[in-house]
Amino acid sequence: MSSDQSITHVILTGGVGSRLWPLSRKSRPKQYLEIFEGKSLFEMTVERNSHLANNVMVVGNIDNHQLSGKVMDKTNTSYINIIEATPRNTAAAIAFAAFASNPEDILIITPSDHIIDEMENYNQAISEAVSKAKDGFIVTFGVIPTKPETGYGYIEAKGDNVISFREKPNETTAKEFIAKGNFLWNSGMFCFKASILLEELKKFQPDVYEKAKIVWEASEDGFLDLDLSMEIPSISIDYAVMERSKKIKVVPASFSWSDLGSFESVYEYLYSKGHSVDANGNMVIGCEKHTTFLGLENTIFVYTETANLILQKENSQDVKDIYNELERQNSDLLN
Repeated sequence: MSSDQSITHVILTGGVGSRLWPLSRKSRPKQYLEIFEGKSLFEMTVERNSHLANNVMVVGNIDNHQLSGKVMDKTNTSYINIIEATPRNTAAAIAFAAFASNPEDILIITPSDHIIDEMENYNQAISEAVSKAKDGFIVTFGVIPTKPETGYGYIEAKGDNVISFREKPNETTAKEFIAKGNFLWNSGMFCFKASILLEELKKFQPDVYEKAKIVWEASEDGFLDLDLSMEIPSISIDYAVMERSKKIKVVPASFSWSDLGSFESVYEYLYSKGHSVDANGNMVIGCEKHTTFLGLENTIFVYTETANLILQKENSQDVKDIYNELERQNSDLLN
């Protein structure tokens, strides 16, 4: 395959999965938990895209790059490793991947912690995105929603044109989005030519472009310098480029998708795979011991060696508050 057709799968591995505490910890974030039929979300991400790209690149951080390395060894995948000294959000992470690529390379950017099913539809969406990327567009993937979800951002679209990006809505607004019929879940996945992304970043967020370039050029064996990295503004790729560029296209995708950002979504996924629940919809995660729920419905019991969590399924988004409180206390329970 000629160099101008080279396709690189870029895996972003940041994030601690605070809404999945106590399963997800700083020492083992949610993407590395082998609770999905013996595999982790990271491993599933690698496998899902292995036949779609010639190269693999992992943009991780100093705390998790060894965990990523173990997954890459397990899947026998050779890869380019970029290790951030400190998290600077997705604009910088994606810029590093583009700087590490040839200008004509097509990059498929995916988070490492999403669940995707219906692979035929997924492969079709990737193929469509690569085609648009070759034509000079920056492509985002909008998932056709199945319910008014408040945990996701939305893309307002007309065909493959983006009208607007919307932040995570409240329930009323989410229902309005669904009723309108032209709103898609923002998957956080992208596809573009490396040079096009860097041109648009330089145009709209020159400070991120310039500072990230300095950091990349000073990198050694993929390791990025901490002091230089601290100079990079911490800005999301959505804000830096996607919401401002005139080169954006969206692929409305009908594959089954979840960012597994809450215990409710983990519950639904595990249930769909045959994980046991009792007659009242109660589920145990992380423990084989016999557990009985009395007088409770739709309750999730999360077991770990050092901490347990018992929650109503519909309160899943509030777990982050517990995480934040433990962080304020500087608790070892986050490690």
